Amino acid sequence: MLHPVLLCGGSGTRLWPLSRRALPKQFLPLVSQNSLIQETLLRVRGLSDSAAPIVVCNNEHRFLVADQLGEIRTTPQSLILEPAGRNTAPAIALAAFCALENDPDAQLLVLPSDHVVQNVEAFHSAVQNARKLCAQGFLTTFGMLATRPETGYGYIEQGEPLAVDGTFRVKNFVEKPDAARAAQFVQSGGFHWNSGMFLLGAAQFLSELQMHAKDVFAAAHAAWQNHSRDLDFTRIGEDAFLASPSISLDYAVMEKTAHAAVMPVELGWSDVGAYDALWEISPKDQNGNVARGSVDFHATKNCYVYGEKQLVALLGVEDLVVVTTADAVLVAKKDRAQDVKQVVEHLQAQGRTEHEIHTKVFRPWGSYEGIDRGERFQVKQLVVKPGCMTSMQIHHHRSEHWVVVNGTAEITLEDKIHLLSEDESIYVPLGKPHRIHNPGRIPLRLIEVQSGSYLEEDDIVRTDDQYGRG
Repeated sequence: MLHPVLLCGGSGTRLWPLSRRALPKQFLPLVSQNSLIQETLLRVRGLSDSAAPIVVCNNEHRFLVADQLGEIRTTPQSLILEPAGRNTAPAIALAAFCALENDPDAQLLVLPSDHVVQNVEAFHSAVQNARKLCAQGFLTTFGMLATRPETGYGYIEQGEPLAVDGTFRVKNFVEKPDAARAAQFVQSGGFHWNSGMFLLGAAQFLSELQMHAKDVFAAAHAAWQNHSRDLDFTRIGEDAFLASPSISLDYAVMEKTAHAAVMPVELGWSDVGAYDALWEISPKDQNGNVARGSVDFHATKNCYVYGEKQLVALLGVEDLVVVTTADAVLVAKKDRAQDVKQVVEHLQAQGRTEHEIHTKVFRPWGSYEGIDRGERFQVKQLVVKPGCMTSMQIHHHRSEHWVVVNGTAEITLEDKIHLLSEDESIYVPLGKPHRIHNPGRIPLRLIEVQSGSYLEEDDIVRTDDQYGRG
């Protein structure tokens, strides 16, 4: 049986300020109303003889992943939590051990969760052909037809043809080239972009991993042997997994095995690695401009503009990227889009937080968003999902005042329960245990005003939490 495996570990630093550590690009709706991970999950629907997906993600993003799967009514076979990122080889090994528990003939369709594939029919056809190669003992990588001398991708050089039409042995993997070499690769026709998508026999992959990267195999095997269930998640042996080297599938296995195959395909693929790639795949107006949000163009050409809330107007400019969020603005030349990560590195060096979190922060019970902040006060909007509740908690340095805007709130304050409707409010004194519960069927929206000497999120002492947080 075919087991789709989604890898959710990317950080997307070149898409800052939209993509940030707490909310990287795979969870953002960059090309449609769905996020990239949701589009990836929808893409594997309709594949024949296919099991529910296995999703591997960082522990920090577990509730966000679960929410986004739930929004498109997808129940995973397993949602495996990595205590820390160790690149793709150990992550895929965990998925292989998982799939083999109930399917000794499992085939893994390994997919990054943050890529775009526009031709789903061609994708399904390529997967079925790759399964034929898998049956012949090959580990297959999907090579995207190189249409331009792209320096942001790795390349795969094809070797001799194989029995399945249009497939080849892998002759060589090539790191990201300079412009001159990339132009040579495209002109030769025998090089393809490395998409990071694979079709692997689970048992064969683990055998090859044990042969070529014993320490990775041993760490993943020990971690899986100690796995356990936690709510809807699968936790693995943390110490064992952290002992694994951080290494990609390419380096650990594909560059060393004698059974690597490449299938060149044209799928309308993009890794959406930077804003120039996002501009490339997005619908454009007659002047080559891409607009998301409230945007006004005048004598402007070939620009990508994302306005999260406020109006963005461009006049007399060309080839720019302009991205506005509630707390940051990026203006860049489109041909420098790959260098946005340098901005992120500089913010990190300065000890700032804009590269880590948005003003809107997701929690297992819903979300909160900063509205205003000043000396000794902070204003937030809270949204609590139907049936969900916050932890029972205490603050040592701040008091809070809540006003219900939409929905019904069941507020526990010390040992009393208060039921609040729209336009009603309650005051939570400093040091008093409290909790918000949404007993209704619609999202509960509140305005929270905090006041006190210290207003950071680490001033939370949880005395009871159904989500297992400390």
